[in-house]
Amino acid sequence: MSMEFKVISGGGQTERTLRILTPEEKIRHYQNVTEAVLDDALNTWSEIWREFQGTVTDASLVLPEAEKGFKPECGWSEFLEKIWLLKHYLDYARKFTRTGI
Repeated sequence: MSMEFKVISGGGQTERTLRILTPEEKIRHYQNVTEAVLDDALNTWSEIWREFQGTVTDASLVLPEAEKGFKPECGWSEFLEKIWLLKHYLDYARKFTRTGI
């Protein structure tokens, strides 16, 4: 059960009613945020992995064509941005799960 309370300011502002989240609502919010961040991380990882298709097999075996050098189809700047995004998502998920609810 959530609780409500009124905030009355002496500065001439109108009063506001704020709702305090129940522990169940906090957990649900925590789970939703974590799920969204990790979904973004997995989607970014999938995009990065797709760049290796044709030079690496599903078993992570590097094919002879890879000896010519790796060049991402999306271009180096976009490829590096995807790697940076993956690091950002994982870093945020780690910080968020450490702080908890």
